[in-house]
Amino acid sequence: MPEGPAPRRRGRTLAQQESRAGLALLSPTLIVVLFMVVLPILWTIVIAFQSLRLRNLRTRLFDFQFTLDNFTTVLTSPGFLEALKVTLIYSVVGTALSIGLGLLAALVVRKPFRGRTLVRASMLLPYVAPVVAVTFVWQIMLNPELGIVNAIGADLLGWKEPIPFLEQRTGTISVFGLDLEVPTALIVVTLYQAWRYFPFSFLFILARLQALPGELDEAARVDGATPLQRFWRITLPQLQGVIALLTVLRFIWTFNEFDDIYLLTQGGAGTEVVSVRVYNYLTGRGDIGAAAALSLVLALLLVALLFLYFRFFVGREEADAR
Repeated sequence: MPEGPAPRRRGRTLAQQESRAGLALLSPTLIVVLFMVVLPILWTIVIAFQSLRLRNLRTRLFDFQFTLDNFTTVLTSPGFLEALKVTLIYSVVGTALSIGLGLLAALVVRKPFRGRTLVRASMLLPYVAPVVAVTFVWQIMLNPELGIVNAIGADLLGWKEPIPFLEQRTGTISVFGLDLEVPTALIVVTLYQAWRYFPFSFLFILARLQALPGELDEAARVDGATPLQRFWRITLPQLQGVIALLTVLRFIWTFNEFDDIYLLTQGGAGTEVVSVRVYNYLTGRGDIGAAAALSLVLALLLVALLFLYFRFFVGREEADAR
């Protein structure tokens, strides 16, 4: 008997075609993320459990003899808890100051005035300027012999001796007759971090301010509300979302900060953060395994802190909103 016509193959549906097209478009990005992000993270985890140093890198790179000695070394080493405390102080205070300065700057240029475009552009200079050039300018400004800060302090404020801001671990200030010890270098690097990165917060907050409806503010003005009351009751609640986002982003970046502190103080004078210790383990001691282990500890601490933030702050805000 003659064979019947072969059955037709069903064509792909529109959803299948769109799925394949989307996968084809995403494939280059997925490949880049896999090789540039995922694989290095997995390799760091593997190295963290190996006794690997620069001198035995060729012979023991693929040895795969796992151990917990690296974590014992980094967690019990002298200065680890101090570096962790400095990192938390630097991250929390620096994040708060950078967002606060960004909010203040956005409020200043919110309303039109002559030269506002120039002022806006000038506020972006700390963020777009090369970090090496900016840190060099700060080092010259704060130099105890040549810096303009000490010159102004000696001429106008009556300083008897110049202050080595970047080399002095602690200094003494008198408040109402009481002598208080303050971490000089840590304060300076925190202020530098806030000054350098406040334009990032400024851009986000200014964009949100420009999108706020003016009817509520105008109605409150007609009702006799003061500027502070209008800001506290109307403007600030509408900025909570963008401020929460900035808090997460800036805390993550500040917690992992390395280049600013290293260029200013090399981690000395009480400014050694955990990321600087990772660098010192790798270059100073040549201990690749310990550096990887400390990097992993740093990542886990950051994940734990972010979990607490989302659990107790973001969850509470969502519950209040409901």
